[in-house]
Amino acid sequence: MKIAGFAFSIVALLGAAHAATPSLLPMPAHIQVASGSMPVNEGTPIVVLAHDAATRQTAQYLVDLLARTRGLHLKVKVGAAPHGAIVLSREADAPVTHAEGYALDVTSDGIHIAARDDAGLFYGAVTLWQLLTPDAQHGAVQVPAVQIRDQPRFTWRGLMLDSARHFQSVAEIEQLLNQMAEHKLNVFHWHLTDDQGWRIQIKRYPELTRIGAWRTPPDAGHDGEPQRYGGFYTQDQIRHIVAYATERHIMVVPEIDMPGHAQAVVAAYPQFGVTGQRPPVSVDWGVNPYLYNVDDATFQFITNVLDEVMALFPSKYIHVGGDEAVKDQWQASPAVQAKMHALGLKNEDALQGWFIGRIGSYLEKHGRRLVGWDEILEGGNAPADATVMSWRGTKGAITAAQDGHDVVLSPAPQLYFDQLQSDSSDETAGRIPVQDLASVYAFEPVPKELDASQAKFVLGAQANAWTEHMPTMKHVEHAVFPRLDALSEVDWSPAAARNWASFTARLPAQFARYRTQGINYADSAFAADITLDRIQALATGRATVTLANQVGAGTLRYTLDGSAPDAQSPAYQEPFEVTLPVTVRAATFADDGSVLAAARERVLDRAQLLGFSGNALPNCPGSDFRLRVQPLPDATSLTPVYSINVFNSCQVMPATLLDGVDAIHVGAVRLERNFALAHEQKLVVSRPHDTPFGELTVHKDDCNGAVLASMPLPDPARAARRFALDATFPVQQGEHALCLIYTAPIDGPLYAIDRLSLHPDQAAR
Repeated sequence: MKIAGFAFSIVALLGAAHAATPSLLPMPAHIQVASGSMPVNEGTPIVVLAHDAATRQTAQYLVDLLARTRGLHLKVKVGAAPHGAIVLSREADAPVTHAEGYALDVTSDGIHIAARDDAGLFYGAVTLWQLLTPDAQHGAVQVPAVQIRDQPRFTWRGLMLDSARHFQSVAEIEQLLNQMAEHKLNVFHWHLTDDQGWRIQIKRYPELTRIGAWRTPPDAGHDGEPQRYGGFYTQDQIRHIVAYATERHIMVVPEIDMPGHAQAVVAAYPQFGVTGQRPPVSVDWGVNPYLYNVDDATFQFITNVLDEVMALFPSKYIHVGGDEAVKDQWQASPAVQAKMHALGLKNEDALQGWFIGRIGSYLEKHGRRLVGWDEILEGGNAPADATVMSWRGTKGAITAAQDGHDVVLSPAPQLYFDQLQSDSSDETAGRIPVQDLASVYAFEPVPKELDASQAKFVLGAQANAWTEHMPTMKHVEHAVFPRLDALSEVDWSPAAARNWASFTARLPAQFARYRTQGINYADSAFAADITLDRIQALATGRATVTLANQVGAGTLRYTLDGSAPDAQSPAYQEPFEVTLPVTVRAATFADDGSVLAAARERVLDRAQLLGFSGNALPNCPGSDFRLRVQPLPDATSLTPVYSINVFNSCQVMPATLLDGVDAIHVGAVRLERNFALAHEQKLVVSRPHDTPFGELTVHKDDCNGAVLASMPLPDPARAARRFALDATFPVQQGEHALCLIYTAPIDGPLYAIDRLSLHPDQAAR
């Protein structure tokens, strides 16, 4: 754990005083708010005391950022500082000694940022920019008098972007790097190769991008699915991105996966795979079986690739993956088995350890350090200087640190930003369980199992944005922001300084900064949840409505006439009674009247209370796996999305008052079964079916209950992807749950429920 020498303190932060604290993210290590302020307007110069290129570059960065976000146009001046100037200076005796630290002082006489290194000065400028953007206004601003002494808690403050599953443009990556810089993150882990695509130009091996960068999507050319999907970054583009990141004090760490996740490589150069046969570039998410071979020709290929990678990326670290390498192909290959026995290795895990060790030695000879996912520990031969990135919970980090390896905490699901942020029906695609804003903020990078001597090996924490279910940068931004604010404070601020109430109070200003920059952030944490007792409402025609949001902050305001809530709408104080039919709309507002979350709506009438979104129907007991997916793997819209369980196509409608109900209508959806499950394929539940393509069966009370309806599924070759299923059954009375099971063959498509509706008998309609 990289912690500086001075004692941390937070002044005007805890308790009621947090309201006076400027809206800074992450919170500085020490902040003292004083009386008075300093006006900044277009006549305020930014002064660089000497002809220092790096300092001038930071000053220009601040100028450009302010112009873009505040409409405030300042100028940089070299020389003596007049009264009321903003001064940036690198000073050998600046009052912070830690690398990346800075001192920032605002008085009525001017603003001064001092640091001992370029990175610290840059982060001081970022903090000043936040002081200059306290709200959504434009133009001149009064900056409160403040003394800040700041430095990061950790040296590795990271975000991983997966460009292999879905591809982002250079401009989109620049936008993400801009946001990383504004959050004081300093490691961009760039996932460039996987089974579904090879994204980096390697001049010695052109087939990697001619073939390996492109895949043919399932159902290509139909329903909006592209005929071909892919792309790659030229070496010139990569140099540009690396330079762009470096200007923002971000190290770019490339990931070139090995020995698994290699299908795109083998599709381009089958001679470097195990079987010698050429597969297609994969369209399946999950764990694919293709591995690198272990002969000398394959290692020559890998080292040739790494030579070009190292020429493009000057970072000390090169990430080689090492995860999810299913050993079936190695086990089935006589040549690989002979190699393993010749090396005296007892099993395939040891062979992977030897493989990683050989690559680590090559990187070490070239002055680089290997980074790998925590599986690199399993073979027992991880290079001594290897950095371990712990993704399977924190156990890998604990083991690695106890063995003397540097570690980065990046555990699933806590820091996997492709996890959903809420279980609301309007949330977009992603993995379940939910990892909300509060859970990210509560994450502690140093496992309690480590003593002080072991904790020093914790470099920091990193979030991962895997893009199987995030085809566009809009998806990525929705998943990443504002959870990145929480991560930035976890990585930067002293652990004792973290304060949830303070953090949420600082978010409104941050949301305004996002809006100014066109960031598609999620408002899930502040979104209104409108709840009531469904059974009571059906039975009595009245309901008690409760409003809440995840964070327990902001002011919830509501309307009952279907109009949009505004800052003058009634503020929610306690549960309230309504008479059906009624439309409840609720939104969350900040103290200044700005919107923290757009309005959510719930229509309360008999028809709606007898309807359920498929996203709101839980899995049947016995299998917790759950995803929300788009209609097609490469769909670019944020909605619609559908909840599936690839292991067990079964969902439960909670107990509901079914008096008079005798019919069901289901909006059904056919989806691609593009999931590679490897050894977990045996867990997929197969059920008998009575019609050629299976049925949707409806069971009363539980999944072993009486069958109320069995609705045959249409021929997938002929039917539209979205279709209706209808059935009638004997009139029901009382409270009953329903279990809905798709019996479709498991070698065919997946099916999901868009929405189900229950209908009363004809006499009641």
